Amino acid sequence: MVILREGLCPGLTAEMVCALKTNNIQTVVDLVSSDLEEVVRKSFVSYKMLVAVRRILLAEYSAFPSNGANLYEELKSSTAILSTGNRNLDTLLDSGLYTGEVTEFAGAAGSGKTQVCLSIAVNVSHSLKQHVLYIDSTGGLMASRLFQLVQVKTQEEEEQVEVMQRIEVVQAFDIYKMLDALQDLRCSVSQQVVSPASAVRVLIVDSVCAVIYPLLGGKHMEGMSLMMQLGRELKIMARELNLAVVLTNHMTRNINSGLRPALGRSWSFMPSTRILLEKKEGIQRNSTIGHTATLSKSSRQPTGLSVGLAIGSSGALQESPSFVKESLSQAGAEV
Repeated sequence: MVILREGLCPGLTAEMVCALKTNNIQTVVDLVSSDLEEVVRKSFVSYKMLVAVRRILLAEYSAFPSNGANLYEELKSSTAILSTGNRNLDTLLDSGLYTGEVTEFAGAAGSGKTQVCLSIAVNVSHSLKQHVLYIDSTGGLMASRLFQLVQVKTQEEEEQVEVMQRIEVVQAFDIYKMLDALQDLRCSVSQQVVSPASAVRVLIVDSVCAVIYPLLGGKHMEGMSLMMQLGRELKIMARELNLAVVLTNHMTRNINSGLRPALGRSWSFMPSTRILLEKKEGIQRNSTIGHTATLSKSSRQPTGLSVGLAIGSSGALQESPSFVKESLSQAGAEV
């Protein structure tokens, strides 16, 4: 369910959105299924402009049949695999992050979710020379931590500046600001504000749970629809803009199944790949902290694969020698 808002498509102004909402037309579905002549009569909106907006929304949000061979050729030409900079993690992801897909890292507090995101951002910027949009919804991203990771990669000041410049950070502490940030990214691409060389290749959202969880249950009746709208937008952008989308999610405790990723089964269909992160209690050697990453959802790899990760004193991800195949723990049993 896509809510009408200014800038959703060309011609949809704030005044038009306001006029439509006074007539209980709040979503794209409401608009395309309404009697336009009656809407014009009640809201005094330009009929010509309303027809144009309706036509654009139908073209953008309607489903059309596609030939399987054409889809396969399009997939081959548009898909790229981006290394995370960590060999163990790349192995778990079947060589790295895939553009056109959504990858989720779920874990409890202190499991290393933000550190993984920061490491991915720095590696994509430094090693692959690609641009990253990092949406921070928790305030957990600190420039000093990011710069520390950049210093591990290079000691050249000019190169350090270039790496930092390729990582754009946006703070969005509620879901509306997050949707606005995604819309800004879409508009910058559609209006060709950026050149292909400076196009964003990786979108990181740390975290989706922080902006969605407060809206679920209680008095917030639109929480579920907003969650599904955010998930749909992320999946569509990954595919249409050839982005590798990386999300973080928290863990919640269930009476029957113990720890499981938050946001429930409805959200579990959003990520193409889900990795559960866990801190190894009591393991700390040479100023490194041990973690495990377990694959709980994938279309390419068998679930249950686990790798060892280590976070050094600088915050950089390091390879751990262990790579074992094991059954999913209770935390990952429900994806």
